[in-house]
Amino acid sequence: SRRKAACFMRKITQAWFDAAADDLRAIECMDGDGALTNIIAFHAQQCVEKSFKALIEEGEIPVRKTHSLVQLFGIVLEAYGQLSGMDTTLLNLLDQLYTDSRYPNEFGLLPDGKPTLKEAGLFQQFAKEVYEKCSGLLR
Repeated sequence: SRRKAACFMRKITQAWFDAAADDLRAIECMDGDGALTNIIAFHAQQCVEKSFKALIEEGEIPVRKTHSLVQLFGIVLEAYGQLSGMDTTLLNLLDQLYTDSRYPNEFGLLPDGKPTLKEAGLFQQFAKEVYEKCSGLLR
């Protein structure tokens, strides 16, 4: 179920968190399906991106349009230092999944190909942790 908006949270912030939660639910529906690991990874990337954008919106931080998780994380870290200690290896891998996927046959692929079930599980857990940390900052 969707988290209720805190009374002080901006509507756009809540909309970003709701969209991130939708990505988490999509991942849960595909959990364990080896044929969909690339889609799981993509939704994990989307969840992280939307969670970061929620914090950026809430802080009314001006930022140029980007999908780079690394860039967004830098902005969020500067504004909300509490996110330090995040697994930047997974952050970089998810960032590659989005930025390197320009054509359908490359959609959601790592440099070595389609993510394994284990990698998809790591991405799922990472996305959930990022979502919870980001939304927790505004509770």
